[in-house]
Amino acid sequence: MASTNKLRRAAVGCPSRLRPARTIAVAFALAIALGTALLSWPLAKAGPGGATVLEALFTATSAVCVTGHVVVDTATFWSPFGQVVILALIQVGGFGIMTFASLIGLTVLRKISLRSRLTTAAETHSFALDDVSGVLGRVVRITLVIEVVVAVLLWLRFMIGYGEPVGRAAWLAIFHSVSAFNNAGFSLFSDNLVGYALDPLICLPIAAAIILGGLGFPVIMQLRKHLRHTLKWTMNTRIVLAGTITLLVAGTVYITAIEWSNPATLGALEWPQKLLAGFFTSVQTRTAGFNSINIGAMDPASWIGMDALMLIGGGPAGTAGGIKITTFAVLFFILLTEVRGHGAVNVFGKRLPRSVHREAITVVLLAVAVVATATVALMLLTDVTLDKLLFEVVSAFGTVGLSTGITADLPAAGQIILILLMFIGRLGPITFAAGLALSDRRIAFELPQERPIIG
Repeated sequence: MASTNKLRRAAVGCPSRLRPARTIAVAFALAIALGTALLSWPLAKAGPGGATVLEALFTATSAVCVTGHVVVDTATFWSPFGQVVILALIQVGGFGIMTFASLIGLTVLRKISLRSRLTTAAETHSFALDDVSGVLGRVVRITLVIEVVVAVLLWLRFMIGYGEPVGRAAWLAIFHSVSAFNNAGFSLFSDNLVGYALDPLICLPIAAAIILGGLGFPVIMQLRKHLRHTLKWTMNTRIVLAGTITLLVAGTVYITAIEWSNPATLGALEWPQKLLAGFFTSVQTRTAGFNSINIGAMDPASWIGMDALMLIGGGPAGTAGGIKITTFAVLFFILLTEVRGHGAVNVFGKRLPRSVHREAITVVLLAVAVVATATVALMLLTDVTLDKLLFEVVSAFGTVGLSTGITADLPAAGQIILILLMFIGRLGPITFAAGLALSDRRIAFELPQERPIIG
């Protein structure tokens, strides 16, 4: 609690240039600008000429915001240099721009400034300023270990199972491992992972990396330290684990049941293959964006369910997007408390502070407002049906990257809207949550109470 108050006082009392939310937003914008410049270079494009500014900007934003939406085919449009740039942007965006910058500062200068400590603490949700260096080290170790293990498994499968040359198999493995753990969804295959839909040795390692990345670094760190001592788990860890398991199971059952007889998706598969493809698709709604079946051929009812899953997203302070499992869980427990007529909102034997209620409601209302506004704007710009547009908007805002196949066909204005959605979606939960948590101004008086009629 003392370290939390220390961060609050430092952030609230610091000059505007030290405000973490503003610094994080500017850092992400600069990273996207740099990525756009590199991808606009003719060397980044396969074949003659270079990418247009919009193509480069869209791809850079999608990579930095670890979304996976594309307007060009990653496998054929970009050169090896361009693909390396995309991979680097994914890794930096997954770390968090200020987290990555602080890591470089530690490596080169052996110290971190107050500004870097504040912004890194906001990105990683580590309110202990003195522990920022330790958090950075743990984040790097976790990332490298998971990415290396998954890459080795994929490398062996691509090389032994599909006869890929050693170098090509290694590149495919590294790219898809980094893309998976960072919940990006970029693939080096023109059909994404449709060609490997029936191969559990490809799908399951990628799914595992996505799930781990979606848990969030605080949860992974605590599981690493107290895996067998569940009584030491924080409320955040309990909520994220319970929510992840529940949503994965519910998503798998929902998608598999609806698509079971759809000849364009799961209908032609054997039941074990249907379960694998259904589970893999459910995992992608944790904000990853790979696809092993044709998303555009799915039943619209599946899209609606996936909209809800994509909007919820994964755990906080990780590589996933959405409003976060914890935000959704807080609203659920508030609802449950009101229905039962209880006074305080209790979760896993602990009481939620009133400030958390307000933060969760604010994040959700802002998310709904952004999604609704963007959907209406796209409806005015295109003739695409509402269900497909809503899916595209929620996927972009949730930094998921799944698409029904309309992204590249949207007009320039529509693609710019998706760019803004990806940027807001990646920053929104971070900046709004950090801003709300750090805004602790005390008011010397309170106005009289009056209760309106609800319902």
